[in-house]
Amino acid sequence: MAETARRASYDPYRNLNYQYDGSAVRVAEEEEVLRPRPQVRPRNRELARPKVAVRPAGKVSLFAVVGFTTVAVLAVLILMSYIQLGAISNQVVSLNTEMTQLQSEEATLRARYELAYDLSAIEKAVTSDGSMSRPQMGQMVYVDLTEPDSVVLYHEDQSGGGFLESLEEVVGSVLSYF
Repeated sequence: MAETARRASYDPYRNLNYQYDGSAVRVAEEEEVLRPRPQVRPRNRELARPKVAVRPAGKVSLFAVVGFTTVAVLAVLILMSYIQLGAISNQVVSLNTEMTQLQSEEATLRARYELAYDLSAIEKAVTSDGSMSRPQMGQMVYVDLTEPDSVVLYHEDQSGGGFLESLEEVVGSVLSYF
């Protein structure tokens, strides 16, 4: 009601005989500033969802259990293969270092061997006896090596029961880690 009284008392034309004071700004009297009211939108009523019967939780599928078990077993096998790969690569590195050591040792031993035996002195000692002489032309035989080489290996065939043997090998390698 106070609002309607103020509105009724506000009359912009009631004081027309005032004098212009020379300023371009008009001093607003203490009045209520009218502000636009926000529009009220009607609420949209939410749609009611139909009630659906939810299926109760069922048993765990056998295929899901088998699948997760298979994935777990394969993950363990992959980890074990990485462990074996690391062990084999360590062995390869150690064998390579051992091979370089043996090659250097071989070179020093060959040099010592060649220094120990003087072939010219040995030849003079053998030929001076007369027990050994140089071969004659009729004693020399030449071997023809123009045909390609071939090798025949004789061994037992171990191909029987491949799956079972490989399964036993896998189980044996698994058990060797534990």
